[in-house]
Amino acid sequence: MKPRFLTGLLSLLMPAMVLAGEYDLTVDRVKIDTGDFVKEGIGYNGASPGPVMRFKEGENVRINVTNNLDEMTSIHWHGLILPFNQDGVPGISFPGIKPGETFTYEFSIQQAGTYWFHSHSGFQEPDGAYGAIVIEPEGREPFRYDREYVVQLTDKHPHSGDRIMRNLKMMPDYYNREQQTVGEFFSDVSKNGLMNTVSDRIAWGGMRMMKADVEDVQGFTGLINGKGPDQNWTGLFEPGERIRLRFINSSAMTYFDIRIPGLDMTVVQADGNNVQPVNVDEFRIGVAETYDVIVRPRDKQAYTIFAESMGRSGYARATLAPEEGMEAAVPQLRDPARLTMADMSGMPGMDHGNMAGMDHGDMDMNSSEGMSGMDHSNMEGMDHGSMAMGKGGQSDPFYAKGSGLVPTAANGGKFLSYADLKAQDPLYEDREPTREIELRLTGNMERYTWSINGVKYEDADPIRLKYGERVRFKFVNETMMTHPMHLHGMWSILDVGADQWNPIKHTVSVQPGTTVYMETEVDGPGQWAFHCHLSYHAAAGMFRKVIVEGGPESTQAKTDVIAKDGGEV
Repeated sequence: MKPRFLTGLLSLLMPAMVLAGEYDLTVDRVKIDTGDFVKEGIGYNGASPGPVMRFKEGENVRINVTNNLDEMTSIHWHGLILPFNQDGVPGISFPGIKPGETFTYEFSIQQAGTYWFHSHSGFQEPDGAYGAIVIEPEGREPFRYDREYVVQLTDKHPHSGDRIMRNLKMMPDYYNREQQTVGEFFSDVSKNGLMNTVSDRIAWGGMRMMKADVEDVQGFTGLINGKGPDQNWTGLFEPGERIRLRFINSSAMTYFDIRIPGLDMTVVQADGNNVQPVNVDEFRIGVAETYDVIVRPRDKQAYTIFAESMGRSGYARATLAPEEGMEAAVPQLRDPARLTMADMSGMPGMDHGNMAGMDHGDMDMNSSEGMSGMDHSNMEGMDHGSMAMGKGGQSDPFYAKGSGLVPTAANGGKFLSYADLKAQDPLYEDREPTREIELRLTGNMERYTWSINGVKYEDADPIRLKYGERVRFKFVNETMMTHPMHLHGMWSILDVGADQWNPIKHTVSVQPGTTVYMETEVDGPGQWAFHCHLSYHAAAGMFRKVIVEGGPESTQAKTDVIAKDGGEV
């Protein structure tokens, strides 16, 4: 992968040497059959998910998108480095695509790897408007494989996106089906004692919060490549082959924990960028992230790809098999995850010495107070002093100590952590950031409002960056939810304490009660979106416009030419 400026220079010097690929996409009303229910949705070229689009690094592409809907639409090329006016965000990078019109995207492919595309208009993405992108590198991959499959996940709900948002605004726990039970109360009494259990329940009740608030939206059917668990998408193999699985989480709201019982997985790529190989038994994929893994089934038998939601409320399932029709056992869902007081530690005003009996009433998390004592700095940018521990002494510095969300492998083995990710080849020179910008992730669950620094998108000023600077973003999660933060148009260098080997990503998950740092080489002139990729959090206000000022005259952006209300985001 070339740095952005070098690829742009080469394309200017040698325009005739790179042939353009032309592609056609239609945006259509479609029927989506999950095996559990059939609903009307939105898809591409008559289907949801849309086609797998395959590009080659270095080619120029032209994509003609025809809107067959009776409403505006758009396509965002998630993770792709391109000119801002091709990024596909109505109201920020272009006006959108009107009904009956065709819009042509044109840009050069400056990278390789696994990515995806989706609508950035209203709730069309959770309603089915998404697809996969596979980009072949110019040179050889640093790992071997014999065949590959895209494994694209989503959480399909019988309700439309608009209806879900209305219900969440009316009652934030409308879709919470994992409430604590009387049986769980007595189980907690036997483990923790009566008084501790009662005090715990009083504390949570007084704050009008629930330990079961791990997922905003439950009641979905998990799909893999458009097929529900009973429909069982199957990928074939010959025993002994190395298989590359390109996992993409295209969910509206759901994090998945992925394992293939009986097979080890070697993670070789994260968010389209090669990483130093990591052997794992299980990994968690955040909303909008991608992970590429290599597996090598040696026996002539079937293996289940099992993707269990982080809140344990549902799953997606597929199969790897040497022959069609073969199946393997499908694991049972593990016990529902429960938040702990540690997951609330980032919320302003929390008295950790006297949690029981606190009456927070209509607790507003939009306070200007920060996360007292939560500066994660034992390793630069990370809190190893509050390291979360899992089964078998496993640790993960990207979770609060004592968090109820700490992932552990079902077989007791290795669970992937962000801390395991190291870049295969550094994309940028390691240098000191020019400045730091703090972004507090804030919200109010009772009113179902989400914000950054206590301000919703429609009331916020843009974040202004200077072309050529290196900015360090400090994410402080003051909510009880996990937020996958996605910066459009520029890479996010996740600080795992590895200096120049820090992994390059496009989406960074920030767990409750934690502070996470990432850095960005500001090399993309123009206007960009920066938001939580949970669909209903972004729509409720956890969203910002980023304006990059300056840069080469040939790419100079005329900022603020599109009104903030110029279209849906």
